[in-house]
Amino acid sequence: MYSPYRPYCKTAKSLMDGLNWQYEEIDVTHNSHVFKQMVLLSGRKTAPQIFIDGEHIGGCDDFKAYLTKHAL
Repeated sequence: MYSPYRPYCKTAKSLMDGLNWQYEEIDVTHNSHVFKQMVLLSGRKTAPQIFIDGEHIGGCDDFKAYLTKHAL
């Protein structure tokens, strides 16, 4: 879940694009229902929040750490 105006969202998308990963973007910018859903699922109010196979990874920095840990 992301907001297209946030630099961390752009960075996370760039990382995924560089890995040729397919992903679904869910824009929470102007949709309070979807934003609330993101907060319920992640426990966080910041974007992006990244989920891989239903597992909450976290934000952009968490995603970078995930990639490093899994040597991707």
